[in-house]
Amino acid sequence: MKNRTKSQFVLNLFWSILIVSIFNFSTMCAQKTDYQTAGSINDLPVFYKNLVERQNYPLAWENNKLMDFGVWKAKAKAKVMESLMTPPPIAPFNAKVISEKDRGTYIAKKVVFNITADSRIVGLLLVPKAAGTHPAVLLLHDHGGKFDIGKEKVVEPWDETVEKVESAKQWVKDCYGGRYFGDELAKKGYVCFVTDMLDWCDRQGSPDLEGQQALASNMLHLGASFAGLIALEDMRAAEFLSQQPGVDASRIAAMGLSVGGFRTWQVAALSDYIAAGVSVCWMSTYHGLMVPKNNQTKGGAAYTMLHPGLSQYLDYPDVASLACPKPMFFIGGSKDHLFPTESIKDGYAKMQKVWDSQNAGNKLHTKIYDAPHEYNIEMQKDAFEWLDNVLKNK
Repeated sequence: MKNRTKSQFVLNLFWSILIVSIFNFSTMCAQKTDYQTAGSINDLPVFYKNLVERQNYPLAWENNKLMDFGVWKAKAKAKVMESLMTPPPIAPFNAKVISEKDRGTYIAKKVVFNITADSRIVGLLLVPKAAGTHPAVLLLHDHGGKFDIGKEKVVEPWDETVEKVESAKQWVKDCYGGRYFGDELAKKGYVCFVTDMLDWCDRQGSPDLEGQQALASNMLHLGASFAGLIALEDMRAAEFLSQQPGVDASRIAAMGLSVGGFRTWQVAALSDYIAAGVSVCWMSTYHGLMVPKNNQTKGGAAYTMLHPGLSQYLDYPDVASLACPKPMFFIGGSKDHLFPTESIKDGYAKMQKVWDSQNAGNKLHTKIYDAPHEYNIEMQKDAFEWLDNVLKNK
């Protein structure tokens, strides 16, 4: 009897301890849900939707319609320029041609010049042989995570290594319908000019995206901006092109694919030297891109477009709208894995309202092709015809 009582006591004690343990564990688990236990999901802060809701773009034209359009542009542009951070000092271009190649109807030149007081770089200049002044195009190369070539993505290289030439051929085949669109424009009578972004080709330092992110971070530590420098150098390149013999400075366009497309509408918005632009496969809203697993949320190429603090004031199409009422052609692809189609349409619609408000709706041309992230022959054909109408009939 005593043994049974003792056994019952031990069993009751066991169940009591188990029940208390379960209660304590449940309480501990409940307490964990009372505070934030994860800082990020899919590389976004867990509270990213709160940040999105607070992005109301107070400097967007749609929020300033009662303001004079010119006053709005000046105010919004000043905020963009501020976000580019400290500009590098300016120096005379002091250009020098170091190589030439006769390509039939035009001459291809390698030009060394001071794009800023910090950097003396190489550019490729294509000049038609025909007499008189010509319209011109500032060519803006893509990112693609491919750093061994930059300007060679849009102008056929010469006097280069076999490896670089073959690399360019393959890239053009994959992304540009197998042809260098800068050379195609030169054949049509346009003066064309292209330079390398910092960290590409002749200016390459980082071998990969990780190194480029470190470069961007270190520039911020030093009071400068990687994306800001790219924008400022594009503005300088536009100015340089405007001063070249044979160029009609009133008829200069910008053109580029991907990050080159971003740079196209950016320089059109910021530079008075650019009269028109063809932006290929780069337009969206911030909200359309800042979603889990989108390419922009992974770093990498984003650092070429990341202007600190600007997204608190202006959306991407808002900045592009600073180009209004200039003629602009925006090209997108319905199969573009980087840009959701709805986000492209949202960006187009927002810009259309701005051009319409200035009675310039017919100067904004937008189209989405049944294509991936590329600048194919069909796109080029349409873009070249549009550019002829805008610049050659001006």
